[in-house]
Amino acid sequence: MTNVTPEQLEALRDIPTPAIANAIETFNFKPRNQGFMGPEINSIFPDMGGMIGYAVTGHIRANAQPSDRMSVKRVDWIDEILKIPAPRVIVLEDLDYPNPIGSFWGEVQGNVHTKLGCVGTVTNGGVRDLDEMEEMGFNAFAAAILVSHAYIHLTDAGQPVNVGGLEVSSGDIILGDKHGVISIPPELAADLPAAVKAVEDREQEIIGLCKSPDFSIEKLKAALGART
Repeated sequence: MTNVTPEQLEALRDIPTPAIANAIETFNFKPRNQGFMGPEINSIFPDMGGMIGYAVTGHIRANAQPSDRMSVKRVDWIDEILKIPAPRVIVLEDLDYPNPIGSFWGEVQGNVHTKLGCVGTVTNGGVRDLDEMEEMGFNAFAAAILVSHAYIHLTDAGQPVNVGGLEVSSGDIILGDKHGVISIPPELAADLPAAVKAVEDREQEIIGLCKSPDFSIEKLKAALGART
C-alpha cells in the first residue's frame, strides 16, 4: 500500500465526499462514473460526520445455516482484521442481497470491532441496534435496517467484494459521510486537499456571481463560457 500518514487521513475525513469526488476528477485518475458506491448504500447515522479508514473485506450470508466449512471462525476473523492498519472500516458484501434478512451488525459486534480499531462498517446488508451503535460512535453505511441476525455468518474474509457497485479490496481507503461512500486512491491522498480547494475556488466564482446584486444573464453566460 502507498504510505498515507494519519494526518493525511484525518484531513480527508472532514472533507465532504462530493468535494473529494470533484477533486479526484481533476487528476483523470479513473473514469468519472467509477470509484464510489451507488445510492442503495445509505448513511445510517448522517449526523455522525465523516468516516475514513482502511477496508477489511468479507462476505456474509444469513438466509441459511452455515456448516463448519462454510463459515470463518471468529478468531480467524480477528487475525484478518489485524492484518490491516488502523483506522479500519469493515466492508461486508451480503450474498443475500438484494434481499438481506439477517444483520451482522449490532451492539455486540459494534463493541467488539471498536476494540479492534474499527471505526465503522459498509455493507449491502443491514444493521440493527441503532441507538447502541450510534451511542458508541460506530459508523454504518448499509442497504437496510433489519430486526434479526437470522443465520448470519462470514463465508470468507480478505477477498475482494462488491458493495454498491464498488469493487473493494482489503487495504483500500474508504471515506463515507451523509452523501455516501467513496474510495480514495492512496496515490492522490496527499494532493487531494489542495485539489479540493482549487475546485471550490473556481466554483465560488460562479456562486459569487449568482449571489451578486450585479448578476445578469450575460455575465453568467460569459462566466460559464470561460470554464469550457
